Amino acid sequence: MTELIPAPRAVTAAPGEVRLTARSRLYAGPGAEGAGRWLRTALGQATGLPLHEGREPDGTDADGTDGIALQVDGRLGPEEYRLVSDARGVLVEGGDAAGVFWGAQTLRQLLGPDAHRRAPVRRDRIWAVPHLTIEDAPRFRWRGLMLDVARHFMPKDGVLRYLDLMAAHKLNVFHFHLTDDQGWRIEIRRHPRLTEVGAWRARTKFGHRASPLWDEKPHGGHYTQDDIREIVAYAAERHITVVPEIDVPGHSQAAIAAYPELGNTDVIDTTALSVWDTWGVNPNVLAPTDNTLRFYEEVFEEVLDLFPSEFVHIGGDECPKEQWRSSPAVQARIAELGLADEDALQSWFVRHFDTWLSARGRRLIGWDEILEGGLADGAAVSSWRGYAGGTAAARAGHDVVMCPEQHVYLDHRQDGGPDEPVPIGWVRTLEDVYRFEPVPPELTPAQAAHVIGTQANVWTEAMEDAARVDYQVFPRLAAFAEVAWSALPAPAERDFADFERRTVAHYARLDALGVAYRPPGGPRPWQRRPGVLGRPIEGPPPHR
Repeated sequence: MTELIPAPRAVTAAPGEVRLTARSRLYAGPGAEGAGRWLRTALGQATGLPLHEGREPDGTDADGTDGIALQVDGRLGPEEYRLVSDARGVLVEGGDAAGVFWGAQTLRQLLGPDAHRRAPVRRDRIWAVPHLTIEDAPRFRWRGLMLDVARHFMPKDGVLRYLDLMAAHKLNVFHFHLTDDQGWRIEIRRHPRLTEVGAWRARTKFGHRASPLWDEKPHGGHYTQDDIREIVAYAAERHITVVPEIDVPGHSQAAIAAYPELGNTDVIDTTALSVWDTWGVNPNVLAPTDNTLRFYEEVFEEVLDLFPSEFVHIGGDECPKEQWRSSPAVQARIAELGLADEDALQSWFVRHFDTWLSARGRRLIGWDEILEGGLADGAAVSSWRGYAGGTAAARAGHDVVMCPEQHVYLDHRQDGGPDEPVPIGWVRTLEDVYRFEPVPPELTPAQAAHVIGTQANVWTEAMEDAARVDYQVFPRLAAFAEVAWSALPAPAERDFADFERRTVAHYARLDALGVAYRPPGGPRPWQRRPGVLGRPIEGPPPHR
């Protein structure tokens, strides 16, 4: 009946409904004021109802008019909520402010797809909430989406829109991939060339790296520090934590193009490098010098000032060692540090920033390659190369975010046929994502407790604009959100037919939100461009 996504823990239906009218009021108790402001704005825009401030905490106004009440109830757990719709009105109680907010998101779904619009479409519409009781709480505390804005830049308004879409699906961690070989997207005031030079490339490979096609227009853009502050504040209002990623020591050609001294100058002419215009694993990596360390410490100082998140992501993956092997300066550095080889040098590089961040009260998180060489106790791992890295990290006592590319890389194609607009990676259907299980069964309960959550990753090499991002992400993100939030049974026992049934209603919500999702049954005829992006490539995509 409720057709909610993600599915709540328990729903008890009753006869009757609460009708919201121009006389209905909204009461937000102590600690619930933020959710109240959001709900009044969202529903006010969609319904045209004023939802004036209420005076009674039970969901009614003094004259008995049906209304909405939002309250914090400390007897509930973190992010847990209870929603009761009955003859007194609608009451949403949360264990904390976040729980109230997630309950408010559920309330919006209960009001129907048009409650997700930005203006009323029918002035005579009856807005009703069925009588019911919903009890709900998340499975994981890290329910993430990673967005790559380095390969294809997404302007600020697009980022804010994705934060709204995350909130609508009860996702609460936004992993912001801000730097890579193909672009540097965050203003660093002490090093202005990072955006003056590093934020722009002259042209772009169109499609997969095997494609013969190029877009010959310059591409780029960056976020000012005030843009970042706005994004972080906007996310916080929606109980989303923004985790920045500054990639080191690989995936760094944009930074080297801006400041050639960061590269291995005794091996190549780094002054000839420009921001990279194609995809894949780049051989140009940072030089492990004291000057490079100081440079990135200064970068991270500004990053920490902008992002209050507990975790800071340092990448740490896909660092080719060829330049280090052939560099006399790097070989001397390895000898000076008493390291065994180039792999140990990368571990030393990662541990330096692990220690540096820990001293400032932050925690390092990186892709699972950072396990090689050992980590500080507080460091965490994003397990992307399957489950093995995350399993090893959890057994070693490190917190883990599971995001294996075989399951939750949303740039992978959604069908095996030739009509998919982005024919890269493994085929991962909506059902495949729905049957993804973040916790490896071989972990003991104590080890499994280190799997703090899961994350879907959106790499944008072959996503040239927001519409293409939407197409790749939705509706699969809805399936992922249910995996991250709901207490689902084992993958083989999950009721995908029921999820598909609820997704029919969810498509109407996505329509109201303006999401250009992949339609049921595959691409529409005018979306089919077989061969334009290169033949389908089975196996890893053109990145991680």
